[in-house]
Amino acid sequence: MIEPFGKGGGPDVISRAISPKLSELWGQPVTVENHPGAGSTAAPALVAKSPPDGYTLLVNTSAHAYSAAVLKNLPYNPLKDFIPVAPLTSQPYVLVAGKSSGITTVKELIAAAKAKPGELKFGSTGMGTGTHLGLEKFNLEAGIKATHVPARPGEAIADVIANTVAGHTTYMMAPIQLALIEIRAGNLRTLGVTTKKRSPLLPEVPTIAEAGVPGFDYPIWYGVWVPAGTPAGVVDKLANDIARVLAAPDLRDQLAKDGADPMSMTQPEFARFVLSESESAARIVEAAGIKPQ
Repeated sequence: MIEPFGKGGGPDVISRAISPKLSELWGQPVTVENHPGAGSTAAPALVAKSPPDGYTLLVNTSAHAYSAAVLKNLPYNPLKDFIPVAPLTSQPYVLVAGKSSGITTVKELIAAAKAKPGELKFGSTGMGTGTHLGLEKFNLEAGIKATHVPARPGEAIADVIANTVAGHTTYMMAPIQLALIEIRAGNLRTLGVTTKKRSPLLPEVPTIAEAGVPGFDYPIWYGVWVPAGTPAGVVDKLANDIARVLAAPDLRDQLAKDGADPMSMTQPEFARFVLSESESAARIVEAAGIKPQ
């Protein structure tokens, strides 16, 4: 199982949660390998070139589906070079602002951005990532303009969070678990979570829809892909076994403690879902006037 964000990131955490159960089910070791780098594209590039035999799996975020709409010079095609196998979990991002910004609510953020169009800066983990397109979607639906500051080469999500804490950017979206330390230290102001319902990890924080942008919904989700050309029977077995593992009560309890909801789809349903998410990302890119790179 190869993941693109490094130890402690969402794909790493979920991979290490399910790999022991898959190992037990299959009667052979299942290892997790971290391959961060190249704006989170190093791992997919590696998997795309791997033998299509079901022994090399990519565990990635929703960004794998989104990247097809933004990044045109990738060494692989996110849609054509992979087969979607199974969804894993879904959970919210949290929209945060740095303490030094003085912004404490979604409405204050919108008012500040409208008072100085284009002057506020928002950070992300890179062009076409979930944190980028989620904020573009927020800006569009909130009717505001701000300047995107993507992560520089070698920067990870922790660096993007640190930039917001330091005031180099005004606001960002982050996976809740990764932002909790700075939130609890008072260095980040929680403005809203990005899903339709509140998170048990931050029950006092409203949804963005509740806080001033009606209807807003933008979860982060994780899934499993294999290289194109993997036999259908192998794909089906992987999909069925991953679904079986995710149904285990002890694993579901473990995931719930991280604010994650296991997703349930058949392999064809997940394939259609991935395509739909890619098309949705393309609409955000067009509406925001982003030029594919």
